[in-house]
Amino acid sequence: MSHLILRRLITSAVTLFLLVTFVFFLVRIAPGDPSRKYISPGLDKRMQESIKESFQLNSPLHVQYLNFLKNVVRGDLGISYEYRQPVIKVIGEYLPFTFIFSSMSFLIQIILSLYLAVIAVKNLNGFLDKFLSGFMITSFATPVFVSGVILVYLFSIILNILPSSGLTSIDYDSMNFFGKIADVVTHLLLPFITLSLIEVSIFYKYLRDNVNEIYNKTFIMNLRSSGMQENKILFKHVIPNAINPLISAAGIELGILLGGTLIIEVIFGLPGMGRLTVNAIQARDYPLVIGCTITAGFFMIAANLLADIVRVKMDKRFLAGVLN
Repeated sequence: MSHLILRRLITSAVTLFLLVTFVFFLVRIAPGDPSRKYISPGLDKRMQESIKESFQLNSPLHVQYLNFLKNVVRGDLGISYEYRQPVIKVIGEYLPFTFIFSSMSFLIQIILSLYLAVIAVKNLNGFLDKFLSGFMITSFATPVFVSGVILVYLFSIILNILPSSGLTSIDYDSMNFFGKIADVVTHLLLPFITLSLIEVSIFYKYLRDNVNEIYNKTFIMNLRSSGMQENKILFKHVIPNAINPLISAAGIELGILLGGTLIIEVIFGLPGMGRLTVNAIQARDYPLVIGCTITAGFFMIAANLLADIVRVKMDKRFLAGVLN
């Protein structure tokens, strides 16, 4: 196990370094100058140079890159141009929402997918199985910005039963404790449904095929013939065997979720990493863009490492495969 973790940590560090290097040069060679918005046409040239110098953009690109690497090693990601605060502090204000929202969504998606997969297999080739398969294919093929807009139009504009954006209502502070919880939940329903449509369809496809395959194994038939109850067969033998191949895919999907539910947070105006990243890109806030990239990359790598560790714990053969 320690060999797996060490190897994954080394490859992850190299991957993160290449990612950050690529983004560093990409944002700097992109058109636009973040200091221009602070320079008026009539401003003195010396003052203009002073403003540019304050952004540390006058130095050659390789010098900027070396200084950036030195600061990163010291744990300093720089100062955000827009927020006038350390990047780490700005990210620390937005990251908790994305982390909690994505983690809870991920758990609910896995449980819901597993439940639907078991129901579908028990009604194999029946109406419910065909309906779920068709619905999942449609959900997977529909981009989140399309499904999000459709859901907002249906539930917020036509039916007027769910809020279209934000995390809380205007009168949130005047509500009691349970009212505040209900208010946050109602605000998160549409983002959660939009986020889950594609993810559930992915997990459902994995789990339905796996559950069906396990149900048709000889040892399941032997267990049935020995008189074992269906629920015991399901929870003790079918689900543990069916969920194992899903772990690697789930690790990647969890990393994507934690890396920033970018489109969801923009559509629904949620205060998370995705929205922060989009605003940073639009404002050409170089330190914040790179800080968000490092955060997203770190969580993507951590989620994959966690998935590998869980998979090794469940199946020792996977460890030999990785090390070889």
